[in-house]
Amino acid sequence: MNFSPQLIALGEYLAGEFDNREQAIAEPVWYVHLCLWQRPVNLFTEDSITLFAEQASVINLAQPYRQRIMRLRHGSNSDTSIEVQYYMPQDPGALKGAGHNPALLNPLTPDQLDLLPGCILTVTQETLAPDRYKFTATPLPDTRCSFTYLGNSINVSLGFEATALEFHSYDKGIDPATGKATWGAIMGPYRYTKQNQY
Repeated sequence: MNFSPQLIALGEYLAGEFDNREQAIAEPVWYVHLCLWQRPVNLFTEDSITLFAEQASVINLAQPYRQRIMRLRHGSNSDTSIEVQYYMPQDPGALKGAGHNPALLNPLTPDQLDLLPGCILTVTQETLAPDRYKFTATPLPDTRCSFTYLGNSINVSLGFEATALEFHSYDKGIDPATGKATWGAIMGPYRYTKQNQY
């Protein structure tokens, strides 16, 4: 399948190692200093660009968490629309540290992932210059990203913005009883700067 220049650019913008050092120094009360890895993986290659993501606190890089798979593909309504579908590894522990050690991703197959049906974003793009874009990913209307993890029901609000060198994450956990955010981008997005391109 031929991918649009925009889908290819989004994959390139998202792939890399990022951190939010400047933000964490400026606002340490609200933002933990994090490292975020988003590694290309060889899954769903017939119609998608797929990334493995995980993050870790810089003071504890040996304990990464929030392992997830992001599948970028053209939307069903046109070749120009883009959507991001999230998956959860069935055994996140087996992939722990794959952001730093991508060889751990080599044996991963689609049947080792759980599709998260409501965890899907639609992506809009703004052209900043020839072959330069700003991408904004937001949830579909009337969808909820919820799943079970370690026996707990998890509700998440997802979203991001991406340019060639920056990634802003709006992800936050939502208390199902109150609807209020309990972790993540409560006071605004985590603002990551790309340190290495993958």
